[in-house]
Amino acid sequence: MMRFDIMTLFPELVRGVLDESIIGRAQQAGYIEVNAYNIRDYSEDKHRRVDDTPYGGGKGMLMMAPPVYNCYEAVLADGRGNAPPDERRHVIYMSPKGRVLTQQRAVELERDYDRLIILCGHYEGIDQRVLDEIVDEEISVGDYVLTGGEIPACILVDCVARLCDGVLAEAVCYEDESISCGMLEYPQYTRPYEFHGVRVPDVLISGHHANIDKWRRETAEALTAQKRPDLLGRGKEANDCDQN
Repeated sequence: MMRFDIMTLFPELVRGVLDESIIGRAQQAGYIEVNAYNIRDYSEDKHRRVDDTPYGGGKGMLMMAPPVYNCYEAVLADGRGNAPPDERRHVIYMSPKGRVLTQQRAVELERDYDRLIILCGHYEGIDQRVLDEIVDEEISVGDYVLTGGEIPACILVDCVARLCDGVLAEAVCYEDESISCGMLEYPQYTRPYEFHGVRVPDVLISGHHANIDKWRRETAEALTAQKRPDLLGRGKEANDCDQN
């Protein structure tokens, strides 16, 4: 079972997202475990202060090293009793400086690790000393800046967790989707047969599965060429990752 431990200043935000829908049901069923730890609970200040002004001047506030490190030690201690002796653990800091998250990297994380510890920054970031000491990898969810790492952490957990055994009904649920298969997914339709004058493509109600597969493949290729031509060159890499 994959375990996700999220270190954050806003655990309620994280829980509000990850306790719902498929990821929430996967937790209830025991396929994954998601924990959120409030870094403020590990502050050494009586007012639970976790930030201070940066040395050298500059705008904003910086998260201090001690609360983050204390939280990290608590996370390790919390999981020590149930962890296998050879637990494969990986610490990730959600940061715009990190490598951009891809489906390929999500597959690798699910495959290579039993436990992901995810650190969420806030304000102007975190004291570099604690990052150097505990973080294995920095990951970004895109080339833009957000107010904190909580939403990116939720994206990372969702992306990796859905690859874990039992979270989705079948592997085909994620292997044939957009990006995973190296192309955008083909359009899909359901009832009613006609909506605002537009009918479902005849091939989809023909019952001829070979023709349906052909239509889906060709439509996916055309959509990818039109909307995300950059994915076409990565098709082999995406297909390889699905087979590992």
